[in-house]
Amino acid sequence: MSQVVQSRRLRAVDLARYKDEGRKIISLTAYHAHTAGILDAYCDFILVGDSLGMVMHGMESTLPVTVEMMIVQAQAVMRGTSRALIVVDLPFGSYEASKEQAFLTAARVLKETGAGAIKMEGGAKFAETVAFLVERGVPVMGHIGLTPQSVNTMGGFRVQGHSPESEKALMADAVAISRAGAFAIVMEGIVEPVARVIATAPEVTALTIGIGATVECDGQILVLEDMLGLSDRAPKFVKSYGSLRAHIEEAVRGYAEEVRDGRFPAIEHTYPPRG
Repeated sequence: MSQVVQSRRLRAVDLARYKDEGRKIISLTAYHAHTAGILDAYCDFILVGDSLGMVMHGMESTLPVTVEMMIVQAQAVMRGTSRALIVVDLPFGSYEASKEQAFLTAARVLKETGAGAIKMEGGAKFAETVAFLVERGVPVMGHIGLTPQSVNTMGGFRVQGHSPESEKALMADAVAISRAGAFAIVMEGIVEPVARVIATAPEVTALTIGIGATVECDGQILVLEDMLGLSDRAPKFVKSYGSLRAHIEEAVRGYAEEVRDGRFPAIEHTYPPRG
């Protein structure tokens, strides 16, 4: 008789219970097995974000990122972790054409990576797509506010919610995505008072995950490289918890000097003959 193997990983349904328990959700992005392995003990979910285009490949936006790129990096993150829920971004152009296209992309991503959920940008206009995916067994995390894939129509990376019209639209987005069945919603770049109202609204039943929003969200997420001080420039909402760029530069400088001066490798870094 075959035995059922229980996964030790957190799932979307596990995180959904955190809202009732009043437990804050911890998240960061990761694109590599080794960094994901460090995060695994501390994060409830790890996002393989399409921000990898900018962080790893030096792109000016997330728009050029492909499904294949997302899959390769998600596979790496899965190999480096065993506990956290892994959520994978659907990149620009892979889900907007139709709900059927979105399902095919999501199904491919989940099957080829083993991840536990996908994330897609967009508000009320994608509510039907969210419902379509959820009904077919795909856990969905939404993303509203400053949506990087819409950078061209937004006129840049602009904070949202400054006008009454924007506030109303953001609330409508959150409610629609929540009612469609998304288990969580990333709220990015939304002015604090507006974000606070949305995060505490009883009709927004999905988990709210803030990034440049409000402490009232059910959880928070940051790009790992930003919070470690590796990025050249970091948004206002990032608090730097490290200064790895300076440490890396110091280490590389030391290495270069020792190689140039003939001090590395020393005898202890070489292999003696047998016998």
